[in-house]
Amino acid sequence: MRGHILFAVALVLALLLAWRLLAVLELVYVSALFAVVLMPAVQRIMQLKIRRWSPSRPLAIIALVLTVVVLLTLFLRLGLPPVLRDLKNFAEDLPQRIPVLVAKIKRLPVADKIGVDSLAERSENMVSSTAQYLLASAPLWLSKVFDLVAGLILCVYFMLEGEFAYYYFLSFFHPKSRERLARTLLAADVRMSKWLLGQGSLMLILGVTSTIVFSLLHVRYAILLGLLMGLFNIIPVAGGVFTILLAAGAAAIDSWQKMVGVLIFYAIYTQIENAYLTPRIMRSSVNLPGLAVLIALLAGSALAGVVGALVAVPTAALLAVLIDEYVVQKDTDEPEDALPEEG
Repeated sequence: MRGHILFAVALVLALLLAWRLLAVLELVYVSALFAVVLMPAVQRIMQLKIRRWSPSRPLAIIALVLTVVVLLTLFLRLGLPPVLRDLKNFAEDLPQRIPVLVAKIKRLPVADKIGVDSLAERSENMVSSTAQYLLASAPLWLSKVFDLVAGLILCVYFMLEGEFAYYYFLSFFHPKSRERLARTLLAADVRMSKWLLGQGSLMLILGVTSTIVFSLLHVRYAILLGLLMGLFNIIPVAGGVFTILLAAGAAAIDSWQKMVGVLIFYAIYTQIENAYLTPRIMRSSVNLPGLAVLIALLAGSALAGVVGALVAVPTAALLAVLIDEYVVQKDTDEPEDALPEEG
């Protein structure tokens, strides 16, 4: 009885401590997750051979970190200013552009039935407030630089010493169940890494292609719309529908021809992605259902904001593997002669 009481008290104290250190635990979890995802890249670098020499793990990690830092620097230096400029112009031009778009919509036969005036007023207020919020919250995002640096350092340490922590974690389990857990976590590692790499490739392809096409069509805010197309591609179906409607609306402000061009581009790209890109890029990974991805993104953003949404889908992949291994009941012991005969 005394041991049970002490265990209960220790458990309550541990939960209280975890609640107080929630921000730190969140940072540790995100860093560990990124370390798991990036380790295949580190192992690829370690397999490179220059004559008889191969880079060690510390050198491979340094090379990977430098590559990521250079890419982020190029994005912040070259990619972010045009996006912020388009966002600012969008917020400033919206009050003048919406009446023009409304006047064009009123010429349609069904304009009276859908209540264009009230719908336009609500859309103007919502989009204006959203754009102003994004501009106002930009300094807040930049203030998270310390968390970014701390997360980067933790991620490097996890890649260097993560195996020791991993085997120490496994030592808490009975030897009979330890092998099964290790095999399951390895499968989850492969699934998270391949899913993230494949989905990131699809997002990059759509973002770059959309930006090029919108620029050729002279659509306003082409860079901003291309970035949104790429980012929202992580949300199955709904993300693409939302962004293409936004891009078509921006194009319709100038002319119906541009809007038709945007819609034709998206229709062609959807066919190419479904028939060619997705089967080849995602063929080696186990895709999550669209509903699971959407629920994971909503839950992650509600729990931890942007950071939670960032790690939501890899976490969902990890949970899916664990649930499939330990919860789902599989009919593996059913004899073959028990199956119903055809005819």
